[in-house]
Amino acid sequence: MIEGKRYFFVGIGGSGMMPLAMILAGRGARVEGSDRSLDAGRVPAKFDALRALGIALHPQDGSGVVSADQIVVASAAVEDSVPDMVAAARLGCARMTRAELNARLFNAATVSIGVAGTSGKSTVTGMIAWMLHALGREPTVMNGAVMKNFATAEAPFASALVGRGEPWVSNMVEDGRVIARIEHDDIYVSEVDESDGSIALYRPSIAVLNNVSADHKPLPELRRLFADFIAHDGWTVANADDAEAVTLVAARAPDLLLDYAIDGDAGLVATALSAEPYAVSFELRDGGMPVGRMRLQVPGRHNVANALAALNACVGAAVATLPELMQALEGYEGLSRRFELIGQANGVSVIDDFGHNPDKIAATLATLRAFPGRLLILFQPHGYGPLRQLRAELAAAFAAGMADGDLLVLPDPAYFGGTVAREVGSGDLAADISALGRDARHIADRAEAAAVLVTAARPRDRIVVMGARDDTLGMLARQMLADLGKA
Repeated sequence: MIEGKRYFFVGIGGSGMMPLAMILAGRGARVEGSDRSLDAGRVPAKFDALRALGIALHPQDGSGVVSADQIVVASAAVEDSVPDMVAAARLGCARMTRAELNARLFNAATVSIGVAGTSGKSTVTGMIAWMLHALGREPTVMNGAVMKNFATAEAPFASALVGRGEPWVSNMVEDGRVIARIEHDDIYVSEVDESDGSIALYRPSIAVLNNVSADHKPLPELRRLFADFIAHDGWTVANADDAEAVTLVAARAPDLLLDYAIDGDAGLVATALSAEPYAVSFELRDGGMPVGRMRLQVPGRHNVANALAALNACVGAAVATLPELMQALEGYEGLSRRFELIGQANGVSVIDDFGHNPDKIAATLATLRAFPGRLLILFQPHGYGPLRQLRAELAAAFAAGMADGDLLVLPDPAYFGGTVAREVGSGDLAADISALGRDARHIADRAEAAAVLVTAARPRDRIVVMGARDDTLGMLARQMLADLGKA
């Protein structure tokens, strides 16, 4: 299906493109690509990692698209005027979106686990990946974030795992003798995206629905997309604490539903949560019966919900007993840029977080608010379009999650070119939050915004860098930590 074929990725450094390119290269395809971030010299380590996998990189000027044999892969946001797309049209290259290609691989797998929902997709995908890997099942995993369990000095951008790609057999050995042969399914795990409607392409054997709230699309459209996603013959894993998810799964046959809740009514339930600044523990009950207590190396009530979703997905895949899955999940180390503690200097903690929509922001702030210390927040909106659509909800999330004495600074939104309306900016959001009684300031230049927080910081404060779609935010958090150390 893949081996020996030629693929050219336009925007190969994107969070959804890079892991897919890694999977294709790992399965024997010839992979090349371009990226405007590469041309601009942004995050060079990412592109060095791709080159180390044998992936050839080109300027985004059309020079890399040279043959009609190349299958050109681009996200739906890439405009036809981009030189690579112009070259592809001239040569008559076959074209696919990232989602179309990923869905083709996903749907071909024996067991396909699709993780959907407004928030928590990458974390649940990473948790499932780690449990399957720890239990020797060798899954293929397509994630939108770097999974810290798999990141090494040689492979720092581990947002994908390359599995077997077909069913396989292992031997059970005892005293040097093979006593049994074990047949394993080909497992493909992927987060699936509702923001562009591409979730409709996926046919999961196990569908995970974390939660449903307005983000990139209005609720009526989201309800239709998620309802279609779970309308299949396999398991549906659903969050019984989310009213929208409960409504969507109401028509599912009970024997195809694996639901979960925190202190609620569901098949898998977490109780007696005990929070730590950077971890959380809880008691697990299955069908009303106690199973045991476990501790996650990631904090917050939302991560308990993520863990329940991941455990249920692996239960549906029948890969191990629940106690075995719990033990494996305790080894999960988290994702880069998901409430990631970068370090501490002069008594100040610096945290890098992907929070960019109202639900994610609310979850991060609630986790931080459970412990003392001021919050000094830098939030970079992840685009002018999302800011315009979610302006009121973002303002409400920050106003509710902040306290007196906290400070929020907002640089201008992330922008990497293209045509976009800019009638709503960070200054508008800052004014909205200020009107709700919180200290929010628009400081257009990001470096200046960061410097304001570093100067204001004092012992026990937490500096939080928040935002999406921009890999340099992690670099900014590390620079802020270094600057704190010089103070």
